[in-house]
Amino acid sequence: MVDSWATSPSGQALGIDLHIEPTGSGLRKGLTDALREAVRGGRLAPGTRLPASRTLAVDLGIARNTVADAYADLVAEGWLTARQGSGTRVAERPVEAPRPTPTPGRRTSGGLHYDLHPGRPDLASFPRSEWLKAARRALTSAPNEALGYGDPRGRPELRTSLAGYLARARGVHTDPDRIVICAGFHHGLMLLGDVLRRRGVQNVAVESYGLDVHWDVLTRTGLRTRPLPFDDLGTDPGALDDWGTGTKGSAGQPGGAAGVGAALLAPAHQFPMGVPLHPDRRAAAVDWARRTGGLILEDDYDGEFRYDRQPVGALQGLDPDRVVYLGTASKSLAPGLRLGWMVLPASLTQEVVESKGSIDWSCGVLDQLTLAEFLNSGAYDRHLRGARLRYRRRRDQLVAALAEHAPAVHATGIAAGLHAVLQLPPGTEQSVVRAAAWQGLGVAGLSSFRHEDTAASDARADALVVGYGTPPDHAWSGALDALCRVLP
Repeated sequence: MVDSWATSPSGQALGIDLHIEPTGSGLRKGLTDALREAVRGGRLAPGTRLPASRTLAVDLGIARNTVADAYADLVAEGWLTARQGSGTRVAERPVEAPRPTPTPGRRTSGGLHYDLHPGRPDLASFPRSEWLKAARRALTSAPNEALGYGDPRGRPELRTSLAGYLARARGVHTDPDRIVICAGFHHGLMLLGDVLRRRGVQNVAVESYGLDVHWDVLTRTGLRTRPLPFDDLGTDPGALDDWGTGTKGSAGQPGGAAGVGAALLAPAHQFPMGVPLHPDRRAAAVDWARRTGGLILEDDYDGEFRYDRQPVGALQGLDPDRVVYLGTASKSLAPGLRLGWMVLPASLTQEVVESKGSIDWSCGVLDQLTLAEFLNSGAYDRHLRGARLRYRRRRDQLVAALAEHAPAVHATGIAAGLHAVLQLPPGTEQSVVRAAAWQGLGVAGLSSFRHEDTAASDARADALVVGYGTPPDHAWSGALDALCRVLP
């Protein structure tokens, strides 16, 4: 027997179960956004008749006028049509051809119905009100000199706050004088590449799977990148000893094109594979740096987000004199802030500062002061606790949906971070990516993250790298449905 809320008095079905959850600051806007995404993403096909406003209002537990107003908004926008006698329906519209999948690191969400590319948080969850409060307090208390041409190391308030936070949360050993603020990870890597090149380094070891934009930054500074092998224990640093050092004239080492002088690693949560570097290999990498005078560049891009495991501390804590720690606010808050930081060995700090310039032309003072206040007030910790709960819930929903709709697909690398690796049947990666494009679903195949010089024996099986942090809350269920439709 059909439930009474879904039928008219005569027993005729009034509509369909929409499976939507209005979210946001207002119910009308949240419902309007959720319905729009359902139409845009293909969950509601052209011509589909929607439930009567009274029916949907009862289903969602909201006022009928709220539903009627949301319907009217979407009729005015052209997403729905409303005619006497035929009810409210999804408007007919032309079907667009799929857009090509963007290259990782250079993607744009324009034209996508749902974006599941990794590397970005839910921007709709940025803590606007708390950030605004922190900005007001920071600006009110800022000394006049803070508004002038700044120290290239960054504001001392932020460097002091970061020194305390990183020691507490990530096990980083430092003091404010060894922290340099930069405009995100790319900017920091560019500065380090410039310093390494001037030191005579010619080659930098990188992980065989990662972001090409990072490798390109190093290449543009005149360095060559060489991929390290990868297996179930993470990146294998053993090849570092086989290659020797990459500085000119290194006594007793092959040097030149054969060796490397630095290694770029993501030891807490390798991107994109999602595994932590095995403790023995962490120790081996640091031992290599000590013996050879090399440097490890540690990318701690999402170290705050962990779910089923204890936090993995920063590699920098094992040897602050041989490891450069790089972190940003891009995953924890928003990449648009353009705020990152480097914790540098004492022997490297002045060279990096000189490479940055005589004044701080790249990092806005007010945002630096605001982040310092955000850290000091505890707002940053509160925001992270909420974000961890939200992203863990999404991770769990992703795993449950795969078990129900795509049992042949297994999710790995899910104990931490904002993305998962979905292991696919052999030979299906490219067909799944193409099918996703037809759905307006942005996903990335694992092969697109492989370094071009990676040995065939180190190539991983077919997989998707899915960023479950990217969609806003109102679009998450639709994105998940679209993903399950394209999986084998």
